[in-house]
Amino acid sequence: MPSQTIKFPRSSPDDFISALRKRVSDYFEKQKISRTANFSMVLKSISILSLYLIPYFIVILSGISNPFTVFGLWIIMGIGSAGIGLSIMHDANHGSYSKNQNFNKFLGYLLNFIGGSAVNWKLQHNYLHHGYTNVDGMDEDINTGVVLRLSPNQKRLKVHRWQHIYGWFLYGLMTISWVTSKDYAQLKRYRDMGLLKKQNRSYRWLLNELILSKLFFYSYLLVIPLIFSGVAWWQTILFFVIMHFLQGFILTIVFQPAHVMPESSYPLPDENGNLENNWAIHQMLTTNNFSPKSRIFSWYVGGLNYQIEHHLFPNICHIHYKKISGLVRDTAKEYGIPYNVQKNFILALINHGKMLKMLGTRDTPA
Repeated sequence: MPSQTIKFPRSSPDDFISALRKRVSDYFEKQKISRTANFSMVLKSISILSLYLIPYFIVILSGISNPFTVFGLWIIMGIGSAGIGLSIMHDANHGSYSKNQNFNKFLGYLLNFIGGSAVNWKLQHNYLHHGYTNVDGMDEDINTGVVLRLSPNQKRLKVHRWQHIYGWFLYGLMTISWVTSKDYAQLKRYRDMGLLKKQNRSYRWLLNELILSKLFFYSYLLVIPLIFSGVAWWQTILFFVIMHFLQGFILTIVFQPAHVMPESSYPLPDENGNLENNWAIHQMLTTNNFSPKSRIFSWYVGGLNYQIEHHLFPNICHIHYKKISGLVRDTAKEYGIPYNVQKNFILALINHGKMLKMLGTRDTPA
């Protein structure tokens, strides 16, 4: 991480974000609706939790011994667990699911329930990623070690020329890394960076919490199926790994095309730690939307196809992003600011793949 403090220029009262915030605020006041979850969001949450929990209980209680049937149930669990991350815990850990922050905290710990760490995620995602999007050395979403080059400001190695091929496989390892070693290394790193101290959190307490949550996770999702599932032990372990690979792959292919794209900027601070643009303009230049017309896709991915709206208004529940996207787009056009959007998800993945190839073969992508 950079030794200097990264600073954004201050916004002026008559600039883009001030005008946009006023228009978004007027929208909610005129519609007389809350910025948090509505009844539709509650039904959606129940549906996605069911997509994960119902197959799990069928696996451990039904006695089904056909490995293909059990494998199919684990696949559904993988889709459901990714949906929990995209559509429920994401809003909760941003504090935008409910006005009650204790309830947000409770739902936020669904991440621990599916194998991750809510504490680490909020530091990595809310503070480092949202605060310093695409800034090399700060945004951990683009700092994956030497195996992938996700920014033109990172050193290019020979192996990166193939990252547009092998990178997709590595994406599937994301949550497998979470449930094994990454969360422990991340917690220690955040302690050393002083982020835990800033949050007034004890490293020892959080480490114990992390250990206990991992023990609970492995107990219910691996040990219990090993005992009660009707298939062979090695099949249960294999299905567990495949489920997590699918979960990690889904999560990563939703998040990475939002920022690692040919249209994205990768700003660097000057020698004094100052970035060129204010925070809102920075978000507009580093973020992309995709598939804005697909209601089913948007439903499943938690509105994260509206990444621009999410980055500008992370305190608004994603159920409202489609409605406010027109305000964001029109205001951006009025102020001459790019509003990057891919018309569908397939095109977004194709362009993300092109960006991986450019980053792997050129020092400065064209």
